[in-house]
Amino acid sequence: MLCDISELSSLLAGSENIDHFFQRTVIMVAAHLDAHVCSIYLYEDTSDELVLKTTMGLNQKAVGRVRMKRGEGLVGTAMDQLQPVLERSGKSNPKFKYFRETNEDRYESFLAVPIQRGKERIGVLVVQHEQPDYFNGTDVMALQGIAAQLAGAIENARILINMGRKTQKNPPSELLERLRFIKAKSASEGCAFGLSVPIVKGGYSDPPVNGDDDKDLTIEDFHRAVKVTGGQLRDLQTRLSESLPEAASLIFEAHQMILKDEGFIKRVDTAVGEGTGVAEAVRCAAEYYIQIFSSSTHSYMVEKIEDIKDLAMRIIGNLKPDLAEMYSPMAGRIVIAQDLYPSDILRLAAEDVRAVILVSGGVTSHLAILSRSLQIPLVIAEQPELLHIPRGIPIIIDADIGNIYIDPSVDIIETFEKKNEVQQKVTQLAQSIRTRTETGDGTPIQLMANINILGELAIAQELQVEGIGLYRTEFPFLVRSNFPSEEEQFLIYRRVFSAMPGRKVVVRTLDLAGDKILPFLNKPRESNPQLGLRSTRFLLKYRDIFQQQLRAILRAAAGHELCGIMFPLVSSLDEFRQARKCLEECMHELASQGLSYHETPQVGMMVELPAIVEIADDVAEEADFSSIGTNDFVQYILAADRTNEQVDNYYQPYHPSVLRSLKRIVDAHVRRGKDISVCGEAAHELDYLRFLVGIGVKILSVDPRFVPSIQRSLADLDMEEARYYAAELLSKNTVSGVLETIKEYNALSYPPEYSHGSCHASLYRDT
Repeated sequence: MLCDISELSSLLAGSENIDHFFQRTVIMVAAHLDAHVCSIYLYEDTSDELVLKTTMGLNQKAVGRVRMKRGEGLVGTAMDQLQPVLERSGKSNPKFKYFRETNEDRYESFLAVPIQRGKERIGVLVVQHEQPDYFNGTDVMALQGIAAQLAGAIENARILINMGRKTQKNPPSELLERLRFIKAKSASEGCAFGLSVPIVKGGYSDPPVNGDDDKDLTIEDFHRAVKVTGGQLRDLQTRLSESLPEAASLIFEAHQMILKDEGFIKRVDTAVGEGTGVAEAVRCAAEYYIQIFSSSTHSYMVEKIEDIKDLAMRIIGNLKPDLAEMYSPMAGRIVIAQDLYPSDILRLAAEDVRAVILVSGGVTSHLAILSRSLQIPLVIAEQPELLHIPRGIPIIIDADIGNIYIDPSVDIIETFEKKNEVQQKVTQLAQSIRTRTETGDGTPIQLMANINILGELAIAQELQVEGIGLYRTEFPFLVRSNFPSEEEQFLIYRRVFSAMPGRKVVVRTLDLAGDKILPFLNKPRESNPQLGLRSTRFLLKYRDIFQQQLRAILRAAAGHELCGIMFPLVSSLDEFRQARKCLEECMHELASQGLSYHETPQVGMMVELPAIVEIADDVAEEADFSSIGTNDFVQYILAADRTNEQVDNYYQPYHPSVLRSLKRIVDAHVRRGKDISVCGEAAHELDYLRFLVGIGVKILSVDPRFVPSIQRSLADLDMEEARYYAAELLSKNTVSGVLETIKEYNALSYPPEYSHGSCHASLYRDT
């Protein structure tokens, strides 16, 4: 090691600020290695770029301006491969990237080593010399040693720089140019045009308060803004209660409590009295609360940080008219975020947000399902740079195909508007709906709806579905700060049954999973929640929660002819029997209390685990009905997390093991005359639909918006042809073989202009 502890300590202690620390560092390194140039490049993980932070020897005007992608140039190569790069003549290497502003023409020898801590990429340390072939293997080891010694200090400096970085009012033109068009994954269809609002959890993403914001503002303006903000929040709550009655909890309760807190008001009053600007005083008061909430060990308290930030922005936006646009609520906006809670989506829906862009996540996650229910277009783009787009940049999202246009041209806007004009919605599609769904040769298929929120019931009624094959009960739990009571659940479930007189309603009990977390539960964090205490396992452990829900369902179904209660993620008959016994105990309890309830509910299970395949005959014998949840079924058979884009290529619904397992499960139920339905995402995809019908599935439960297209697709299917198609797929032993068969079949079955938008198109990209 070339630097001892005392030298490093002196380097840190003697620096006036972070920039001075970096400058002293490169001077010290250059002196140790007798180099003419020493530079430090810092890695920005959000943009995946290396930025020249400081240099000795190159033109100082290049600092902050020279940027390279990871893998770009010799510096980017060192970062990408996490290996030293030693060149006799750097500028002679084809990979060398020259920047005119650096004035590095005269330097020959080049040595770069990555700065890292474990797997964390921090930056690159570079030395250069005018003499060719100046550095050798000893210098490589020496520079690696220096980089290792300085890694901790440089990483801390980088964190502080990122924390202190202010959002730019006008983005660099190169950023907008680079992000002009982005291809994303569609998670919730629809088209939207609006202005950008980036949300960065844990810090303000909106423009910072400045002196101009506070000009001429008085404490009276603050109190008026508080009053106006309170009224806006009450209006939002009212609208939310009307449009989403199952979310009757006070979603803006944290906002209202802080507005009522004398400590918050007094803190702002005191700061203004001491000379602080009004807008700045509001921001500082919010930061005070954020620090308190951040220190909490309760996750639901930490989640309230976003409420505080949101409230502060609302108050600042209401201080005076010219701030309203800068700090206005989300109405008509395109939200960009790294991750969101279900409660976040709920709030955005209440505020009429136009669309959402997530920079991470899986297209089959619960968040995507919830967005579709709320009719909010949602796309997932693996572009963290999007979070750096300031507020107010026009964006078009075509979530039907996954396209994002940043600051679009007039031509693109006109094309978008024309598409919106010709797009036909549910009301028009409903005109073509037939009361009976059947294949082309007259085989009846029962078409039911998956329901997530009460607002979808009207659509399901309009589309004349034959019942509800899956009512997901998670939503009222996910959007509240505590468990909904039995009475609250009863009121919600009763509306579901009332909307479907004479038709079957299947209610699935609470299905908590890795992508569906209750922030107020405070159960120990699990290293792998998808394989942990979830779904029916969770309910059997927390019997009081389970019993309240079962009682609410039974009471709500009183007087309804056809009621099904379904347990999710069942792994064994033992587990199914435990859950059913709990249901029977609830029925006895209700009877003893003289309360009305459904006395003969059908009891079924979700088939989602490979464990069920080998006991499929036993399950079909014991359960009244079963429903295959293809999302989890595929994920567990293939050990590929459906929400993890890193293993996206491994999540293959057309894997031979998946197809053959489905066939075994369906056969077991058909032999015993038991209902077997499919309610997962695959049920609405044309190629999978043909396969499912071909193996004997006669009940499908889908998102209501897919009902018209599925009915039309089924009308074009011939059962004999579907059975042959299924047999062909089942005969293949590789994914590629299955996909090639589908491709050949489609080439024969459909004219070139036919396009259904099914999943096989996306699956072909990997073959």
